[in-house]
Parts: sequence; C-alpha cells; structure tokens
Amino acid sequence: MSTGKVLLGLLAGVATGALLGILFAPEKGCETRKKIAKKGKDYADDLTHKMNDFVEEMTEKFEAVVKKAKDSATSETKNANSGL
Repeated sequence: MSTGKVLLGLLAGVATGALLGILFAPEKGCETRKKIAKKGKDYADDLTHKMNDFVEEMTEKFEAVVKKAKDSATSETKNANSGL
C-alpha cells in the first residue's frame, strides 16, 4: 500500500473520530450543530483566503512572464530593424 493511501486513510480516520466525538459529546444538539457549522465556516474562510492568495500570486507571476515576453519581443524587433 502506498504511503499516500495510508496517510489519507489516517486523516480520514482522525476526521471521523473528531466528528463522532463532537456528535456524542454531552451537549445539546443545537449547540453541537452550531459548533460544526462554525468550524465548517472557519475552514471555508481559511480555504477562501488561501485560494485568493494563490490566485494573486499566480496572476503576478503570469503578468511578469507576459511583461518579460513583451520586452523580449520589443528588443528582438529593435535588433532586427537596426540590422536593415
């Protein structure tokens, strides 16, 4: 069995155990549902921030590559025209 599958199984087991622990905790159901909803929102917000940071970083890198390509094309055009 590959290490990735073992790690994924372990993480799934931990998540399942945590969820069952919350569900069987001696609190009212509405309190438990609020906790689960809050955690879900926290995870979603965190993921949104990470995705926004990733997209921003990739956009900056893409723009830098485009600028470099345009500069290179302009330089090549100038060199070709100066040789005439």
